[in-house]
Amino acid sequence: MRIAVIGGGPGGLYFAYLWKRRHPEAVIELFEQNPAGATWGFGVVFSDQALEFLRADDPETVDAIAPRMESWRNITLNLRGESVEIDGVGFSSIGRLELLTLLQARVRGVGITAHYETQIDSIDRFAGYDLVIAADGLNSIARRAYEKEFGTSVTHSTNKFAWYGTTKTFATLSQTFVTAERGTFNAHHYRYSPTMSTFLVECDAATWNAYGFEHKSIEESQAICEEVFADTLDGHKLISNKSVWRNFPWIWNERWSYRNMVLIGDALHTAHFSIGSGTRLAIEDAIALTKALEAENDIPAALARYEAERKPIVKKLVTAARTSADWYEHFPECMKLDLMDFTYSYITRSGRIDDARLRAMSPQFMARFEASRRSA
Repeated sequence: MRIAVIGGGPGGLYFAYLWKRRHPEAVIELFEQNPAGATWGFGVVFSDQALEFLRADDPETVDAIAPRMESWRNITLNLRGESVEIDGVGFSSIGRLELLTLLQARVRGVGITAHYETQIDSIDRFAGYDLVIAADGLNSIARRAYEKEFGTSVTHSTNKFAWYGTTKTFATLSQTFVTAERGTFNAHHYRYSPTMSTFLVECDAATWNAYGFEHKSIEESQAICEEVFADTLDGHKLISNKSVWRNFPWIWNERWSYRNMVLIGDALHTAHFSIGSGTRLAIEDAIALTKALEAENDIPAALARYEAERKPIVKKLVTAARTSADWYEHFPECMKLDLMDFTYSYITRSGRIDDARLRAMSPQFMARFEASRRSA
């Protein structure tokens, strides 16, 4: 079977590696428009068990990635100069470029030559392939060429965000909420290496307009964000990497394949950064597609199986991500709560955590929260 993989992000790289490792006779070519050493953004974060789903089938990849990750057991929320930790919520993170580099090495190790700096102008160039994997992200050329056939919908959240890095390292995954001169801001920040952290700044549309960010350069926006979060950054600067203001895009496709083309990762679906699952979803898509192709005798049946088995799982998570994102769309209102009520509102925002689960997961926080209720 001759397979083309469009896109050299985590999902595309992992599918290419996994299929070639399990089927050495297959011909796989991977095409990526950017150089091998280029990436947008800084760190990516995984929940505590995020890599364990790989271990049963691919312990070697887990063993390559895990030692390079930063890990912690708590989340810290900062509001009005006060802080509270939510215990028992483990996460790990790694630099996006470092993750790509590790996956690129595994792709080379199974004998695949990836074509970097290759601009794809038309899906027609893949006419000779048995299967085309569209792993080319938010602006997928395959999806945009056949939006009607895939049943594509694209909407955007109203909040604005800009993705920075900083040399200030943080003990845990943290959220800092600030009331500034002209509005309210939130920063999602966590270390992804011993010397670097992600620092994603978010604000509502009213704040964005009040500061005139539409007319600010990247450097001017960065300077404002540094001033707003001066206490949090503690003398460190923000670092930009195409750090423009964006609205989060919600991408969904009712049909996951068309002819011999199939979508995975952000080309197929997006999940809000507040639940930190985009990279994991892309890798899990690659695993699910691999297993579906192995389970069926022909490609159409395999693609149908991939959608039937994977879609309910993804839809459940995307639904939770939308609920989480909706909380952030209203975070200025939530900031009026006292610290403990605000934290409870935050940790239960996706609708997946009730009091019983929270007591089991975060007993120290829940004891403090319930004590605050009794004393109110």
